[in-house]
Amino acid sequence: MAITNVQPIDEVKDPVQREDADLNRPQMPLIVGGLIVGAILMIYLMITQNIVQSLLLVIGLLLGYTLFHARFGFTSAFRRIMSVGNGKALRSHMVMLGVAVTLFAPILAFGYSFFGGGVAGYVAPVGVSLLVGAFMFGIGMQLGGGCASGTLYAVGGGRSVMFVTLLFFIVGSTIGAHHLPFWTEDLPAFEPVSLATSTGLGYGGAWFLSIALFSLVAWITLVVEKKKKAPKMAPVPSTKGWSRIFRGSWPLFAAAIILAVLNALTLMTRGAPWGVTSAFALWGSKVAQFFGIDVASWSYWQGANAAVLDASIFADSTTVLNLGVILGAFLASAAGGLFKFSKMNGKNIAASVIGGLFMGYGARLAFGCNIGAYFGGIASFSLHGYIWGVLALAGTFLALYLRPLFGLSVPKSKDSFC
Repeated sequence: MAITNVQPIDEVKDPVQREDADLNRPQMPLIVGGLIVGAILMIYLMITQNIVQSLLLVIGLLLGYTLFHARFGFTSAFRRIMSVGNGKALRSHMVMLGVAVTLFAPILAFGYSFFGGGVAGYVAPVGVSLLVGAFMFGIGMQLGGGCASGTLYAVGGGRSVMFVTLLFFIVGSTIGAHHLPFWTEDLPAFEPVSLATSTGLGYGGAWFLSIALFSLVAWITLVVEKKKKAPKMAPVPSTKGWSRIFRGSWPLFAAAIILAVLNALTLMTRGAPWGVTSAFALWGSKVAQFFGIDVASWSYWQGANAAVLDASIFADSTTVLNLGVILGAFLASAAGGLFKFSKMNGKNIAASVIGGLFMGYGARLAFGCNIGAYFGGIASFSLHGYIWGVLALAGTFLALYLRPLFGLSVPKSKDSFC
C-alpha cells in the first residue's frame, strides 16, 4: 500500500507518514459527553445571562469546529511562508480578510446589529506598544505551538502541552494588563488610523484599497513559491461525501469564508468583532484577586473595564466565545476520531511556558492577537492590523532559529511536504 504524508494534529511536528489519509472512527462517548456539556452551559447562560451570550456560545462552537476541521492556522501559515516560501495558507488568510472587509464595510458604515446596539470595529493606536507587542507575539506563537485561536482549538483537540501554553498565556496577559499604562501612556504613539474614516476614502474606498492589498499579497506569495520551489502542504486526514461536513477535513479556502462570516455575525451580535485574549487578562486577574492582589486598582481595570472585573466571567462575551471554540474543537476532534492527549517533555514544556508568556504579554501591548489585532483589526480597516501582521512575521523569522533549541521542527526547502 502506498505511503501518504499527512498533517499531524500536533503542528510542532513534521508531516507524518501513514498508509492512508482516512479518518479514524468517531469517538461517540466523547461526542455525547461534549454535547451534554454544551447543553448544560447553554441552559446556564440562558438562565443567568441575556440571549447574546447564548448566541455567542453557538458562534464560538462553530468557530472551533471550523478551525479544527481545516487545521486553519496562523502560526503555521506564517512559519511556512517565512521558512520555505509556501504561501497557500497565507493566501487563505487573504480570502478570509477579503470576505471579512466585504461584510464589515456595510455593517460598520450603517451600524447594522441584531439587537439594536452600536457596532464598532477594532481600531487601535500605532506606537511602540504595538511594535513590541506584535513582535513578541510572533516569537511566542512559534514557540508556544499555536496562536491565540490555535491554542484554544489545540486544547479542545487534546494537545496536552497546549494546556501549559494556555496557562502561561493567561499569566502573560495578566502581567501585560498591569504594565499596559507604561507602554501606552509613557511611550510614543500615534492616534488610531482607520483606512475608512481617517483618510477620506470612506468605507467604499477603504474596501477597494483593502482588496487591492490582499490581492497583492496573494500574488507575492505565488511569486515567492515559484522562485523557491516551495514544498507542498501535506493534506489533512479526511473522509468523503456528505460525512465530510461533520467529520472533516474542510478545505482552507472554505474555512476562510466561514470564519469571515462568523466574525461578521459576532460583530452584529455583540457589537464588536471576534476577540480572544482580553478574556485571558480577565481570568488571570480574577485569580490574582482571589489570592488578595488588588487588581481593581490597576489602570487597566478602571472605567468600563471595572464592571467587567466585578461581573461573572460568564457575563464576558469573549469568555463565552473562547469556551465555545474549545468545545467546538473538542467535538470536531472526536467526530474525526482524533482526540488524544499528546506526550510532553521538558523541551516542549519550556517552549510552551516562554511562548505563552510572550503571546500573553505581547497581545496586551499590541491591542490584540492574531484574531483581535490581525483578523479583527484588518477587517475593521485599522492600520494597526497591517502593522501587527508585518511585525508578527518578523518575530516568526527570528523564532525559526529558536524553535530547534526546543526540539521543534522548521520546514526545509528540500522537504517534499511542509
